[in-house]
Amino acid sequence: MYNFNPKRPQLGISSCVTGQEVRYDAGHKRSAFCMETLAEHVDFLPLCPEMAIGMGSPRPTIRLVQAPTGPIARCADGRDLTQALQDYGTEKSRELNVIAGYIFCAKSPSCGMERVKVYDAEGKGSRKIGTGVFAAELMARQPNLPVEEDGRLNDPVLRENFIARVYAYQDWLSIMHDGLSAAALIDFHSRYKFLLMAHSPTAYLELGNLLANLSADIDRIAQRYITRLMRTLAQPITRRNHANVLQHIQGYLKNSLSSAERVELAKNIDKYRIGKLPLLAPITLIRHYLAVHPNAYMESQRYLQPYPDELGLRYGI
Repeated sequence: MYNFNPKRPQLGISSCVTGQEVRYDAGHKRSAFCMETLAEHVDFLPLCPEMAIGMGSPRPTIRLVQAPTGPIARCADGRDLTQALQDYGTEKSRELNVIAGYIFCAKSPSCGMERVKVYDAEGKGSRKIGTGVFAAELMARQPNLPVEEDGRLNDPVLRENFIARVYAYQDWLSIMHDGLSAAALIDFHSRYKFLLMAHSPTAYLELGNLLANLSADIDRIAQRYITRLMRTLAQPITRRNHANVLQHIQGYLKNSLSSAERVELAKNIDKYRIGKLPLLAPITLIRHYLAVHPNAYMESQRYLQPYPDELGLRYGI
């Protein structure tokens, strides 16, 4: 069993992505971003389901093969490994209730998150329509868990979105670990107001309404809340929505800023809106103004710092 760490997110990860030589060909798929950047801020819990069910490295290859009941994981030696991989996924999904995210190895018949090749029964062709057996089981049993593939993390937008979700889910796990209460739930929602608004103004309003009456079953409300929250945070943020949120923040600060500061911030937001500045520019300026003109409510907003600055994720968006 694993214990929750309130100080650092813990991430499940395919062992080969960490550099362990556990693939079918005794190789690995080490991710430089994961091991040289992200590892400074999170703790990895490496897993290789194929090794865990007793296969060595090197080993016969596995492929997903279409069957009447759906794709199965068939080994090159003829064995059907579907049930073994599903059982391992079930076991680990129970144990990994303390993790804030999972990074899967792309294209793998056990760990691929999407677009895994599924071969027809005769082996004459394939379509990229499958999900790795272990990954499918884990995602089904932990539907709110932020998940991503190693290859997709090379995309700066997908990378930023995944890490933001990881830290939001870590925050949520901390609430559950400390003990859920109406006050904690309201405080959590308050911190995520502008981040939610950036992803979906509609979802922000809906989630606010959901928390309007916490005299009912708070556990049921909390489950509905986190399900909607994580689904919303998985949606990409448009430049237009970012600009809208930045303008809302500017409105909160207008009475604290001088005329020159207001003009400077407005120019930065507009330049971001039309693509002449990265998001980091107006965000940095706002954080500078908050250091000069403290505002406890605004400083609590996760939108302004959803993850450690050292990850450098807002340079390219």
